[in-house]
Amino acid sequence: MAKGYWIAHNQISDVDAYEAYKIAAAPALRAYEGKFLVRAGAAEFPEGQLRTRTIVIEFPNLQAAQDCYNSSAYQAAKALRTPVSIGDLVIVEGYDG
Repeated sequence: MAKGYWIAHNQISDVDAYEAYKIAAAPALRAYEGKFLVRAGAAEFPEGQLRTRTIVIEFPNLQAAQDCYNSSAYQAAKALRTPVSIGDLVIVEGYDG
């Protein structure tokens, strides 16, 4: 079964407030077995324009990725993120060859 992924590109306007989001989001990510593969490390943009923070989170499958995003725990965390950042998020099924 193919894994599911969140791929996000964010720009943060208040780093301290964003920390509160990260703390609040952690239990939801753990509950759905989310695993960080990329968490805002060094990046270069040889093509196009993206926001400065790239995040990739792997889930056991697409349904888990969708369920985590739609969970009340994550939605409460998202309410902390929204005022202090802008971004794009895609929930995508991985390639299972």
